[in-house]
Amino acid sequence: MDTAAARDRMVDDLVDRGRISDERVAAALRNVPRHEFVPGVSVREAYADRPLEIGEGQTISAPHMVAIMAELLDVSPADRVLEIGTGCGYHAAVTSELAGQVYSVEYHERLAETARERFDRLGYDVRVRAGDGREGWHEHAPYDACYLTCAASEVPDALFEQVREGGRLLAPVGDRSQTLYLYDHDGDDWHRTNHGGVRFVPLLG
Repeated sequence: MDTAAARDRMVDDLVDRGRISDERVAAALRNVPRHEFVPGVSVREAYADRPLEIGEGQTISAPHMVAIMAELLDVSPADRVLEIGTGCGYHAAVTSELAGQVYSVEYHERLAETARERFDRLGYDVRVRAGDGREGWHEHAPYDACYLTCAASEVPDALFEQVREGGRLLAPVGDRSQTLYLYDHDGDDWHRTNHGGVRFVPLLG
């Protein structure tokens, strides 16, 4: 199967269904070879709009959710972004198409190492470390934006502290019932907006 054609069909479908409205996000999803991030899965499955298991009890998010989160985070080419939950690396690769630098923290050492090797092989400038995502990555703060690919009962204070004034943080929040929240910092305080119910694996640490 032609993988580029499969990607185009996936993105065209997401646009037709109203899942993508930002041309930059559509271009990012067209550029990232999702099948490279899910070895052992057929190309047809790789470009289906659904989550897939990647080992260690983790999943790769459905393409529409990656697109929705990318549009909400609204990063620019100069932005430094912190991701919590590298997983297989697909979401970070999409973000790196839109941002200047992406730093990603993964709880599972095996997933972190595999993602690091994958980024190197495919040419993505994403830095990865294995560790407790609740602590963020202090050395490279402040970040213009931060997002979580896993759900927290409450967003850890350390993550808010590592985002600059005027920055943004996007996170699924909750345990069994989860809501996607976007937090914006106006220079004085954080303000939260609700973007609907979601279902993510839990934040570990």
